[in-house]
Amino acid sequence: MLTKDQLLSYLKKRRGKWVSGELLSNEFSVSRAAIWKHVCKLRDDGCIIESSPKKGYLLNQDPDLIIPNEIRDGLSTSLFGQREIEYFKVLGSTNTKAKELAEGGAAEGSLIIAESQTDGRGRRGRSWLSPAGEGIYATLILRPAMSPAGAPKITLMTAVAVADAILSVAELDVQIKWPNDIMVKGRKLAGILTEISTEMDSINYIVVGLGLNVNNPDFPEELANQATSILIETGRSPSRLCLLKAYLEQFEKYYRMFIQGHFKEIMKRWKELSEIIGREIMIDVVGESHLGKVVDIDDDGVLILQNGKGEIHRIFSGDVTVVSS
Repeated sequence: MLTKDQLLSYLKKRRGKWVSGELLSNEFSVSRAAIWKHVCKLRDDGCIIESSPKKGYLLNQDPDLIIPNEIRDGLSTSLFGQREIEYFKVLGSTNTKAKELAEGGAAEGSLIIAESQTDGRGRRGRSWLSPAGEGIYATLILRPAMSPAGAPKITLMTAVAVADAILSVAELDVQIKWPNDIMVKGRKLAGILTEISTEMDSINYIVVGLGLNVNNPDFPEELANQATSILIETGRSPSRLCLLKAYLEQFEKYYRMFIQGHFKEIMKRWKELSEIIGREIMIDVVGESHLGKVVDIDDDGVLILQNGKGEIHRIFSGDVTVVSS
């Protein structure tokens, strides 16, 4: 049975050319009414498809849609983006849906993606603004055979994958704020939310959520000084699809390194991208604040902080505010 994704792929191969309804009907062995129905669905998704009673249908430009067939097309991964892809136009939270699917047995590599979220979440229960068509809101399901103690490293690894994906597609220099924020000139471009389900000393699953501001033209007043987008920073509107593919490819590259025991190499790249090593910060750890200079991030991803008295603190998690350079 014909799907709208199959129809879109067919029209993309003939981009800029009229394709008759009769040809499409014969090609897919469906009625012209069925073709029209799928064209209407594609238009609802944002595709600009012209139609003519005499000429048929015309797709002039590739739509920036992050639907399953488009994601897989040309994707050079063997796991992420190749397994189950759950696509939603509107979803409460991709992480919430991912956990639901993981509990039901969804395989490692499964991808949950939404055009918009009504309840997007960040760390510490913060909300994540998720307007339709402007960002990437995606969650991956992982099932690594490892101790729960190593799970925080996944967040650090993901930050490197996101940063390198942005650099490769948008040519935008970004920095990582420990442990998981992707920053540009002190404003947040992307955030990562990692959630874990454990049983005794093993991991049932990990879900890794990404919120990336791509084509947001602006932000609400209360976020204007805190958030940014690739469009705002570069003046260009990069393809969300290309960015998502680059992220999946980078994620698979670094995940394989992680599984094979090469986390030190990942942390070397993380430090190259860090915005806080050597800077003075204030860090909130469960309601207790610490002021000091970041001496290092060790090979386990632990923040090494030296306070004004010269005392060294090892910080495993917390909320960082950069005070000075």
